[in-house]
Amino acid sequence: MASESSTHEIEQERHARREAEALLEIRTAELRQAGDAFQQMSSALGVRVAELEAERSLTLHLARTDALTGLLNRGAFTSALIERLEDAHETTTRVALFVLDLDRFKHLNDTLGHHAGDLLLNEIGMRLRAQAQPGDLVARLGGDEFALISATADVAGRAGQITAALAQPYWIYGRTVAPSASVGVAVFPDDAVDATELQRFADMALYRAKAGGGRRASVFDTQLRDASNRRNSLETDLRRAIPEGEIVPWYQPVVNAQDSRIVGVEVLSRWNHPQQGLLLPGTFVPLAEELGLIGQMDAAVFAAACQRAAPWVAQGLIDTISCNVSPRELLDPSFSRNLIRRLRATDLPATALTVEITETFLVDDLDLARRHIERLASCGIRVALDDFGTGYSNLRALMQLPIHTVKLDQSLIGDVGREPRVSKLVRSMLQAATSLDIRIVAEGVEDEAQALFLRAAGCDRLQGFLFARPMPAEAVEARLRESAAMSGPLPAVAPARLRRAV
Repeated sequence: MASESSTHEIEQERHARREAEALLEIRTAELRQAGDAFQQMSSALGVRVAELEAERSLTLHLARTDALTGLLNRGAFTSALIERLEDAHETTTRVALFVLDLDRFKHLNDTLGHHAGDLLLNEIGMRLRAQAQPGDLVARLGGDEFALISATADVAGRAGQITAALAQPYWIYGRTVAPSASVGVAVFPDDAVDATELQRFADMALYRAKAGGGRRASVFDTQLRDASNRRNSLETDLRRAIPEGEIVPWYQPVVNAQDSRIVGVEVLSRWNHPQQGLLLPGTFVPLAEELGLIGQMDAAVFAAACQRAAPWVAQGLIDTISCNVSPRELLDPSFSRNLIRRLRATDLPATALTVEITETFLVDDLDLARRHIERLASCGIRVALDDFGTGYSNLRALMQLPIHTVKLDQSLIGDVGREPRVSKLVRSMLQAATSLDIRIVAEGVEDEAQALFLRAAGCDRLQGFLFARPMPAEAVEARLRESAAMSGPLPAVAPARLRRAV
């Protein structure tokens, strides 16, 4: 019995061992399969990671690269310039920034098409790459503007080399194109202390090169630094001058063409600068537009001019006051509503106000121009088309829109009565406007021969130095009262009740 018991135990032990070995083989196989699966997963994951890295690299490359030329784009250029200046500051080295702008590129686009323009831009990019020295960075900032960052010591010589390289002829569609570029250069730390200032100074040098006729390079210097300092000072003064009332209205009389009596005035801006004296609009109006202050400035001058001129209208000294409107203001959909609201705050009748707009605005956005003009006209405000004859001379707009007055530009008036072709053109324009029952005012009349021709040709009103120069309110009021004393007051202007603008 003991032997049978022992044999049974041995069999059980063998059976258990066999089961254990079988289970071990199963687990081993499972582990082997799991290992194979993990290896496959790891391999697939590695491939996917590589794909994602490649996609990331491509995305970063595209984000930093100009699609047309393959050069750095503006964002990547700005970052690179900042980094380069930081390194230069630590190593006390110099960095030159070259800013390049193609001359007459718009003409090429207009004559040969945008594809030809793209071909030229790509060629310019390749030429700049070929001109690049070790360590240089080349970028396309947008449009036809490029930039190059370099550690070169001879910036004037290098700028001349770049200008000459870009001026080499290029064939497009079987035609020889002679490209040229203007180049502006500024150097860190000689000229500027940071990237923003360096770019601004290089741009100033570029503008000087283009103003000189293009196809040349200009290096930032003391003259430009002085101009920059004056501009910065003027900008600070302008921000203070507008709310303090230093920008004031002046008035240039407009006379009846037949008897030369003053019948209206055009409002012009002058700046009573506390240190520099009286400044003309060319000094501060472009700056106000650049700084976004033109609307605020025009509103202040408009309010002051209308309020001052209201008694002149009421007493029959004049029948019209004309105010210019900047193109930027006209692009504001709420412009006409804002002007009507400001006029309500004065005592000037709406029918005594003429708003002068440029005819280029009609071409830029005819629908918006129509809304503004019709809204103003519905309130009794008259609209004049300024600088007529310098742009498109849109007679169709005169027929379709409630335009009350056309102002012939002084560039045409200078040759009337002397140049037969100009005289015929002006006479035809006057006849066309007269047939549409539109008042005609000639600007820039400077001698009696011009005045005689314009009177004979049917011009209604004249304006220019022959009759009076712009003057402050006190002086023009004295002239108005003197004129009224000799000829009597003008017929009263019928007051128009301003309806709420729709």
